[in-house]
Amino acid sequence: MAEELDTWRERALAVGCASLVDAMMRTHGHRATLPALASPTPERALFGPVVTMQFLPTRDDLPAKDGAPVKDRGFGDVFAEAVHDAPPGTVLVISSGGYPDVSHAGGVKLSRAQRHQLAGVLADGQLRDFAELASMDFATWCRGEAVRWGGDSVMPAAANVTVEVAGVTIVPGDYVYVDSAGGVVIPAASLETVLTEAETIVRDDEGYQRKIESGDMT
Repeated sequence: MAEELDTWRERALAVGCASLVDAMMRTHGHRATLPALASPTPERALFGPVVTMQFLPTRDDLPAKDGAPVKDRGFGDVFAEAVHDAPPGTVLVISSGGYPDVSHAGGVKLSRAQRHQLAGVLADGQLRDFAELASMDFATWCRGEAVRWGGDSVMPAAANVTVEVAGVTIVPGDYVYVDSAGGVVIPAASLETVLTEAETIVRDDEGYQRKIESGDMT
């Protein structure tokens, strides 16, 4: 699996976001494109299979599946559930809980991603400690940097459930690609088809470019 994931990552990085988006549009009819996001290391593209953390607006009386109040389940508890058995190179996707403009985590909480060898984090909210996150080995993409704690607005509620990010449905096991141009969410069953189509798009575009440069095409 690790070798196969490395190959898929190399292919995704080689074609880039725009070609992957075009390939998804040719393969599926649903919305799959993510907007341009912020990163402490915008030169690092993010690619990998998804695990999710669902955030909800903070509320102190919601029961978790084990009967304990959701508010008593911290970030670490939900994170551990999300990454349980996740292979190296996985992407943690964090939903916003309706508050994309507040902090959902920071450098200390997300240092867990490095210990678990995740490819990176995609958050539909803001994150704190960009300088600290930049010093870590994984890629981080989010709605922007925050300085204020956001726990009075949102709380981690569930792991590995279907979430919404920027108007796109993301299912655990999907593949996500993000770079400075934007991002795209690819269903696992369509990954090979989308990568192959994206490679075809790149070859076709290169051919058109050569014809334009040679004067064979106006």
